Amino acid sequence: MPSGGAVMDQELLKIVATYASVVAVVISVVNLASQVRRHTQSLYSQNYAKALDRIAAVQSRLGTEPTASGIFSRGVRDASCLDPAERIQLTWILYEIFGSFEFMFEEARRGTIPPQVWDRWAATLAWWISLPGVRAWWQSKPTPFTEGFSRFVETRIEKPAHDSAAAARWQSFLQQGEA
Repeated sequence: MPSGGAVMDQELLKIVATYASVVAVVISVVNLASQVRRHTQSLYSQNYAKALDRIAAVQSRLGTEPTASGIFSRGVRDASCLDPAERIQLTWILYEIFGSFEFMFEEARRGTIPPQVWDRWAATLAWWISLPGVRAWWQSKPTPFTEGFSRFVETRIEKPAHDSAAAARWQSFLQQGEA
């Protein structure tokens, strides 16, 4: 027959084992949360890097190819001044730029790009879509973008949200080399 001390020792062991199990579960949950947070931060970085790579590729092309740069520069102001072959080139450039915007828009909706990063690019998109040639391209583009992104751009067309003072400084810079 077990003595009273042995029963007490078994009960104590059960209590200690229960608490140890609870502590182990809590530690596991905290560790998992930490891993999820690190993974999310990694996704932020990777997705933003992908978007920047796409934009950088277009900027590099426009910065190093005078023909593409000239077509783009004239076309965003007035696409009607371009011949059909140049309008096709402008279309491909704008598809790449707006494809990058669409990617960032969708990633921001998923929460894998920080809101402040998307806000910066949303303002950039608003500026681009304010240009007459870009608006004309958007209205006549042959293939669609995602429904949500298209609604976002259409809203920017209906209710312009670009910085007019910044646009005026930009025009002054282009014409005179100063703000």
